[in-house]
This record gives sequence, C-alpha cells and structure tokens, in this order.
Amino acid sequence: MSRGGKITVSIRQPRLGLDKVKLKLMVVSGKGGVGKSFVTSSIALGMALRGLRVGILDGDVYGPTIPKMLGLSGMGLQTDEAGRIYPVVGPLGVKVVSIEFALPSDETAVIWRAPLVNRALEEFLGSVEWGELDALVIDLPPGTGDAPLTIAQKLQNDLDGTIVVTIPSEISRRIVLKSIDFSAKLNVPVAGIVENMCCFYCPDSGKTYYVLGRGAGERIAAEKGVRFLGSIPLDPRISESNDRGEPYLLKHGDGETAKHIMAIVDRLIELYRDKLSGGRREGDRRLLKLPGEESGENV
Repeated sequence: MSRGGKITVSIRQPRLGLDKVKLKLMVVSGKGGVGKSFVTSSIALGMALRGLRVGILDGDVYGPTIPKMLGLSGMGLQTDEAGRIYPVVGPLGVKVVSIEFALPSDETAVIWRAPLVNRALEEFLGSVEWGELDALVIDLPPGTGDAPLTIAQKLQNDLDGTIVVTIPSEISRRIVLKSIDFSAKLNVPVAGIVENMCCFYCPDSGKTYYVLGRGAGERIAAEKGVRFLGSIPLDPRISESNDRGEPYLLKHGDGETAKHIMAIVDRLIELYRDKLSGGRREGDRRLLKLPGEESGENV
C-alpha cells in the first residue's frame, strides 16, 4: 500500500496481533477542534523522549493530520506478500500508521460510507506489524459514531484507557461527558482528562490570560471522579510547527507549554508503571528539565 497506489480494503478477519504492545491508549474527544491530534502526537513524542518505544494509529479516516504534524507527509506504507502492513517510522523512532499514507495526495478526500471506513480500520488494526512497543497511542475521530466505535470495540479487551481531550469552556461540558460515557459503556477505564488551550501565557508581560474560559476540565474530572491529567497552554508556535511539519515538542522543548505536556506524559507513565515495567531503555532521552528534576525528583 505505497503512497499513490490504489486503496483496497480486504474483508478477511483481522487478527489483532497486538500481543507485543504493552500499553494501548485511545485519545478521544466529543467534538472536533479541541486539538486532539496535537495532544496525541505530543504524548507519543513525550513518551519517546522518556525512552519508550511508541506507535501512533491515526484513526481519523476523514481528517488525518498526524503525518503532517510529524513531518511525514508524502511517505507511504509498505506491505509484504502476506499482506502485512509496516508503519512509517517518524521522529524519535515513533511508528505511525495513517490512511493518509495510502492516499495519492494530501488533498485527496476519502469519500467512504461507514461500512467501508469500518473495514479499512479493521484492516489497519489486524494487519499492521507494530513489532515490540511499550505504548500505542490511538487517535480516534471526533464523536462517538461508527469509526471510533469500530476501533474501540475491536480493541475492547486490549485497551488500557482513554485520554479525553477538552477545552476550558463550560459549553464543552456535555461533549466531554459523552466521551466519558462512551468509555464507560465499552468498559474501558478513563485514564484522565487533558484540558488543551487552557490559557495563554504572555512572555512579554508575564501575565496569564484565560481566553477560552477557566478550569472546566478540572471541574468535569472532579464531578465524574476521573483523573485530571493536566492542562496545555496556548502557544502561537504550535500552529506554526504543525503547519511546517516540525513537531512542537522537539522544536520548542524549553517552553512552558512543552513542560506542561511532559508533566502529563510523566503522569501517564507513572499511572501505568506496572504495564510499562522494564520499558524504558538505557540512556533515557530528555530535552526538558521539568520542575523537580534538577533534584532528581519525578513530576
């Protein structure tokens, strides 16, 4: 399935060969526009910076953006005679699978009805050779419809948790609650809530502005009894990095926003310490010094 080739969808039963993947997390949001794909790619890269072997499944068939964010646009998936699909290897060795890798160009629209989308996702889930991974981060499409349901149901017994992404607005409350209910009905535990675009820290004045509201993510987490993993401040350089295909976390790892992202990553690693036991490789790569790391403490 190299880039530009004909997209075909097999109807064979997927084998779901994820036995060599230690931790499997879904990133969900009830609506689009909250930065879910940015959070997905940032968490994956953050885990790789901590020395973990990581993969990303871009499950957003209609609007795949992970390849662009990681500077992988134009790449293509490789297959062998047995029909096995091999991921594209991105920054820090992160393995990536996305429908974009099978499209003739970045502008090609995927005009498929739900049954064909579901079969394509099943093919990805069943035929990809991920190899040995410490963590697989799955970027689900927005909402709770066919595509996210297909992925969640196929992986239901293998999923370790969902990360719910929201913005700090009360108007997003109902949408977030739907995502939490989605996980509950599939018996997948919620790892926690991430509040993206929480605020804007002005480097010139030193002031923090809550331009989209304040604290909704924490209030929802408290109301539903789930973890609040952390918040990610706005940074104009995020959009710039995404547009250029230069991963923000690697380009601007010394900024406040990057520190917030890495704090979320460290909380997830701590939360799933037993799953990831033995996962970190010698020579843990760190671009950042987080609060407390100077004294050898973990955030």
